[in-house]
Amino acid sequence: MQKRLTPSITALQCFEAVARHMSFTRAAEEMHLTQSAVSKQIAQLESILKHPLFRRVRQRLQLTPVGLLYQSEVKEILTKIDMSSRYILSYGSETEVLTIGTQPTFGARWLIPRLNRFMKENPGIHVKVQSELKPFDLVQANIDIAFFYGRGTLPGAECREMFEAGMVPVCHPDLMPQDGISELAGLADMILIQCASRPEAWHDWFFHQDFHTDSSYNGPRFDTFYMCMRAAQAGCGIAMVPRLLVEEELRDGKLIIPWHYEQPSDGSYFVAYSEHSAEVPKIKAFVTFVQSEVSGGL
Repeated sequence: MQKRLTPSITALQCFEAVARHMSFTRAAEEMHLTQSAVSKQIAQLESILKHPLFRRVRQRLQLTPVGLLYQSEVKEILTKIDMSSRYILSYGSETEVLTIGTQPTFGARWLIPRLNRFMKENPGIHVKVQSELKPFDLVQANIDIAFFYGRGTLPGAECREMFEAGMVPVCHPDLMPQDGISELAGLADMILIQCASRPEAWHDWFFHQDFHTDSSYNGPRFDTFYMCMRAAQAGCGIAMVPRLLVEEELRDGKLIIPWHYEQPSDGSYFVAYSEHSAEVPKIKAFVTFVQSEVSGGL
């Protein structure tokens, strides 16, 4: 088995401090070490890496190309260690933390407005929410609960259907003629905002109405539905989004539906958790909470 190249944390901290200050003296003061001790840590690190990390040019300290590359790596490692330590310090044992993964717009629009009730009813459970555009892997991502849109399959997970989500076009009121549009061709000629996570959205919406256009995939593209909605509010074009995520803007008149056809959902929103964790108290409590929110209406 190959021996691991694992420098000490002290050596990495010394290197990061010297690289940041470009001074052994200032790094030593920050680390509460002698300058000689810092120099010794750097020398040991260079011995392990078999590359010099610093050089002196006209009495000034500089990073070598290897040192510059290593600086970014070490900074990321030390930041991760610091964040992990603060995470444990803040939350206590892992059994008290509920890590929830969600797609960004769904998390902001459906989940977060409802979390306050769950937290009040379960003060002993600390909630951590993280967003992701790609499909979740509960094990690899170390997630307890995942919300996702699809057909209800997630490797190694038990998935419970929540609700469907029909798609509607939305735009700024000023983008439409006063008397509206009378033909789909008029709408198809306008700028169609594209969502990267649902590239077929416009094509499917037109297809379900037996209408063909070559512009289904043309238009500015954004990563999330929220960005598409904001682009529509800014007058950039017409966005195709799940109606349940845009109800607030429709209610406030910030966006309108220019053509009243809601395409039936070809999938559903699901809440998922590992097959082996169904009886874990924090997960049971959250799934029960979600089910009560769904049964109470969107």
